[in-house]
Amino acid sequence: MRHANVAIFVPHNGCPHQCSFCNQRSITGQREQPTPDDVRRVVQKARECLNGEEQAEIAFFGGSFTAIDRGYMVALLEAAVPFVREGPFMGIRISTRPDAIDRQILALLRTYGVTSIELGAQSMDDCVLACNGRGHTAVQVEEAAACIRSEGFSLGLQMMTGLYGDTPAGAKQTAHRLAALEPDTMRIYPTIVMRGTDLERKYRAGDYLPMPLEDAVDLCAELLEGFERQGIRVIRLGLHSTPELERDRVAGPWHPAFRELCESRRIFNGLLRALEENLIYNATIKIKVNPKWRSKVVGQKRANVMELLKRGYTAYVVEDPTVLENQLVIASSKKDVTVCF
Repeated sequence: MRHANVAIFVPHNGCPHQCSFCNQRSITGQREQPTPDDVRRVVQKARECLNGEEQAEIAFFGGSFTAIDRGYMVALLEAAVPFVREGPFMGIRISTRPDAIDRQILALLRTYGVTSIELGAQSMDDCVLACNGRGHTAVQVEEAAACIRSEGFSLGLQMMTGLYGDTPAGAKQTAHRLAALEPDTMRIYPTIVMRGTDLERKYRAGDYLPMPLEDAVDLCAELLEGFERQGIRVIRLGLHSTPELERDRVAGPWHPAFRELCESRRIFNGLLRALEENLIYNATIKIKVNPKWRSKVVGQKRANVMELLKRGYTAYVVEDPTVLENQLVIASSKKDVTVCF
């Protein structure tokens, strides 16, 4: 079944620090804090639109949910939990800081139907965390993740690439350490310079250079492959597009279809490896794909096909509904090769 979140944003509420990169009101497109009545209205409307083919959660995003005023937090949960108890929602998902989790809070969250907790880790390098004003350590991420898993909640982790003071090698090390915590889901966000942030000041002063889009796609495609190889679902790659984000974005590797770029790059890398491992060079090849995968295999503006041509391959992408979505078949005069992703 498809999965759906009914997202309710609590922008920047509960955050005791101002991170270098953060402007939640621009990222989420929301400035006002939701009321319990807002929650009921949004969830009721979403319930009426569900068609029975989706597994849906109510999700509180945009701030550090367990660090907001306790009475306000409980009021929001009280407005949401009847929709879980009565159906069709399977639970409530929240996002929060690693240093705002303990067993007492987890017991309270369970009482109100919370089933999934996402931690904004961002990096597992204490120097990078400090440089960006995160206010927590890598050890606190590990401790909070272990606590969440031990109490039976679904664990989600969030990381960023291209942070001030970080490197691609550092981001890969962060991904390695986060995967070791055995999360159920991951989100990967390339750092975007937003108006009104400390990072914008650093960027304009020449102290911070955003990662180019191509480099960010290369890195995130590798991270995506690494997580999925370990059975960890990457449920978000890149920021969701909003008019406010478009307005307040200053610099950085932004693309409205960032995930598709990364998936396409991952497929190209796997395709090229398969060709080289099977000693297929300078050949005309037919790539059989499931119709749903055609655009990813071809690449945006035929980028993958054109890159193969530069490397000596004339490639024809052919739709074949018998090929699974996570596979492709390379047919050449030498042999046929099935590649799995």
